[in-house]
Amino acid sequence: MANIDNTVEHSLDAIFKPRSIAVIGATSREGSIGRQILRNLFDYGFNGKIFPVNPAHEYIHSTKSYATVLSIPDPIDLGIVVVPKEYVEQVVEDCGRKGVKGLVIISAGFREVGGDGVKREESIKAIAKRYGMRMIGPNCMGIIDATPTVRMNATFSPGIPGSGGLAFMTQSGALGVAILIATQKLGLGISYFASVGNKADISAIDLLEYWEHDKDTRVIALYLESFGDPAKFTALSRRISRSKPIVAVKSGTSAAGARAASSHTGSLAGLEVAADALLHQCGVIRVAAIEEMIDLVSGLSQAPIPRGNRVCVVTNAGGPAIMAADAAAAYGLTVGPLSEETQKAMRAVLSTEASVGNPIDMVASAGPDEYERTLDLALRDDSVDLAIVIFVPPLMVAPVEVMQRITSVARKYDKPVFSVLMAEEHHYETIPREIVNHVPFYRFPESATKVAAEMFRYGQWRDTPEGNVASFDVDAASARETVEKKRVAGGGYLCAADVFAILEAYGFPVCRHTVIPLDGDVAGEGNKIGYPLALKIDGQEIVHKSDTGGVVVGIENEEQLLAARDRIVESSRRAGTIEDATGLLLQEMAGEGKEVILGMTRDPNFGPLLMFGMGGKYVELIRDVAFRVMPVTDADARDMVRSIKTYPLLEGIRGEAGVDIDFVVESIGRLAQLVRDVEGIVELDINPVIVATKRGNCRVVDARIRVEE
Repeated sequence: MANIDNTVEHSLDAIFKPRSIAVIGATSREGSIGRQILRNLFDYGFNGKIFPVNPAHEYIHSTKSYATVLSIPDPIDLGIVVVPKEYVEQVVEDCGRKGVKGLVIISAGFREVGGDGVKREESIKAIAKRYGMRMIGPNCMGIIDATPTVRMNATFSPGIPGSGGLAFMTQSGALGVAILIATQKLGLGISYFASVGNKADISAIDLLEYWEHDKDTRVIALYLESFGDPAKFTALSRRISRSKPIVAVKSGTSAAGARAASSHTGSLAGLEVAADALLHQCGVIRVAAIEEMIDLVSGLSQAPIPRGNRVCVVTNAGGPAIMAADAAAAYGLTVGPLSEETQKAMRAVLSTEASVGNPIDMVASAGPDEYERTLDLALRDDSVDLAIVIFVPPLMVAPVEVMQRITSVARKYDKPVFSVLMAEEHHYETIPREIVNHVPFYRFPESATKVAAEMFRYGQWRDTPEGNVASFDVDAASARETVEKKRVAGGGYLCAADVFAILEAYGFPVCRHTVIPLDGDVAGEGNKIGYPLALKIDGQEIVHKSDTGGVVVGIENEEQLLAARDRIVESSRRAGTIEDATGLLLQEMAGEGKEVILGMTRDPNFGPLLMFGMGGKYVELIRDVAFRVMPVTDADARDMVRSIKTYPLLEGIRGEAGVDIDFVVESIGRLAQLVRDVEGIVELDINPVIVATKRGNCRVVDARIRVEE
């Protein structure tokens, strides 16, 4: 990256590390954005030249003003544009002619208002591109580079953030102001801030690329309304998250896609599961609200990542201790006993009323000495990975002294310490900033515990190998031919024979089966396969066969088989689906095992989504499924399996034998390869797949594939 006196090396250096700035639309009028931006640049101590531009003023803030950017005698790296929308195009043209390398367009009235605003935005994009200028905005609140060599606050925010390791991007200017004020109040320093507005040029992807190797940035936070290019975002954030945590608030949830789906997979893919899946695979920590983001970046910025999930709770009040222990259990942390040696040492420094069983309740009389010595003993214990220290100030103990002692102990260890100060508002204002910069503190135990758990999960993801995209020996050509034939014919669901042929081509173990006409020789075909059997109505338009009485299982002999055929035909006739029936599907009965589902649906923004979960006819009721965005590695597939709530059932509980997990992981990999190899599949369900203890007993029982038109 370039410093102030170096040549510009990156296209975004002109924006974040300029040597000279022109504020076009600067003014001395009280309450104006042009005045506030100019004032912030001066007050923040920008290490470069500042040129106000306003034809109505000769001087602004005792600084010479220029009529246009073209009349400035010096070269200009960055133009901050704060003029009415009608003049922006001319200003951008002037900046291009001047040789300005970067623009931050604060002015509003573009794509966000529609109509002519869209045309105006396209025009300024074209001008900027013609001159090779990079652009943030329009309709944004500006940028900050808080690094010591630059010190640039080109926003109209009233807050003055300190310098630190947090880089933050927002698509909402209003939220940006709120976040800057919050970080300043908590003493959280930033490296960069960018309000990107309409993202006419520079987006989250550009900023992630810029911050990836920036030595001043340790944590990245994003407020996203859209991803831009999901594939590029995935690859980039997945790489960055291995070294720098990324926290994201992703807004805009919708279940519209689910309403139009006819498959199990499609109907379960609403409510932004694609965004959740993408962020999870990339190691990006998604939070639901700005407050959660601030809590989390506070922890990530000021504490090491926990190496394990074993937490010690240290407090002077019983109620908060219970709250912390309950929250720990809910978020997947363990509050286990300390060693006998540690407990004995704690008893020697605490009053006889204290409890050292973890949570450690030192009782209300505990002061700075007790907090310091007890926390030190807790962190020294090999059974402790992190500590949550809660202080409820009694009248006779000053919070500042206790917090200082907590900080002094925390600095000695590479285990994270999260402090909780349950006090009146004025106490927070007395906490010195040097304390905040070393130990994150919170107002309530649940907040601290949740942050600790999220940091632990992030550490687990970061330390898990990324995995490889599996490739199997398959017959892709026959599968492509079948799908393409259906696509040319108008698309829709494939017949059962074609579905099973595709799955067999990709190495899925399918139950022995045959498809026969409604009046065909059911008994003869049944004898060929062998009992017990299952009989199902077959038809490309019949989505849920069991709902209309179109399935009979456990058929033991010829008499039962003929009766089942008659029952299915009659039930289908009553349900009005007999006209859609193309025949009967006769299958061998799969053996004992657990029912799971594999599936795929296409998201309009993210492309193919793979699904895994507990299957059977109750899949949409139970909704215990996991989604992932392509590409899916073997590590992603294993994570999918482990992430469902009922995973212990697959492992085996209470003496039950577990299923072949490796078979399940491989099946997800085979499905991912099918989706990669064969274009034109828009929805796919393999449900149920019977998974057993032994791979040889695992079988695909039913499946559906829908082809695009």
